[in-house]
Amino acid sequence: MTDTPARNLADPAVVDALRTALGGLQPKVFITLGSGLGALAEHINDPIDIPFTAVGLPDTTVEGHSGAFRAGHLNGVPVLVQRGRIHLYEGQPIDRVVAAVRAAAGLGINLFVVTNAAGGINDTLAPGDLMVINDHINFTGMHPSIGHLPPVFVDMSDAYTMALRERFIAHAKAVGEHVQQGVYIGFTGPSYETPAEIEMCRRWGGHAVGMSTVNEVIAAVDAGMQVFGCSLITNVHKVGGTPTNHQEVIEAGDIAGPRLAALLESWLPQLDL
Repeated sequence: MTDTPARNLADPAVVDALRTALGGLQPKVFITLGSGLGALAEHINDPIDIPFTAVGLPDTTVEGHSGAFRAGHLNGVPVLVQRGRIHLYEGQPIDRVVAAVRAAAGLGINLFVVTNAAGGINDTLAPGDLMVINDHINFTGMHPSIGHLPPVFVDMSDAYTMALRERFIAHAKAVGEHVQQGVYIGFTGPSYETPAEIEMCRRWGGHAVGMSTVNEVIAAVDAGMQVFGCSLITNVHKVGGTPTNHQEVIEAGDIAGPRLAALLESWLPQLDL
């Protein structure tokens, strides 16, 4: 981790409501599941389901995002899972988009595992690939720290904690699962990127694009959390333009999502939590 001082920007009412709903369970990991990646939540033992609206958060409006937390034990590890997320393109202010991450930090959770469905823009990627995020470019035009005073200049040099990336990649190799690494570029959406925007992303050094994650990770680092991120590549943008639709994203997630779920389920108990 960096030496950026952690700060608590969580809504106390949301934290209190979550703590009450958890009924004494103290999760050690907060996991956000992207489009089509809900398989992991089905493996949680003794689940506690908490609708976003029950703790003062807005419901989701996107297919593939259930709009609820599920807490319990994943292969023995106490977790809080965000089944779907709030996106900027849903018209919510940035503080609401990152409110779940901040609430998790407010509960004392130190590890944030963030997943997403993303479009590949590098010719080494194929649909169904898993890409460990080693860095990001925030192209949303937003930042979750704006307006919170005094300003804190958050060190993002190790936003996606290197030690966690290395351990995950080693674990994947040990169980025979191939994963790649790359830079994720976050747009606001909801339109998919134009061919010119994709070409710009390639020239910037991006490997995948999506409509989430970057502001959540900034908020997590601001709160002092360690972060591990992984993208499930649902489609690959070719030079000149490639038609894309949300159903394609959901279907690819349904096929490859269980692989990511299995990796995380077997990896988390190996960490010193």
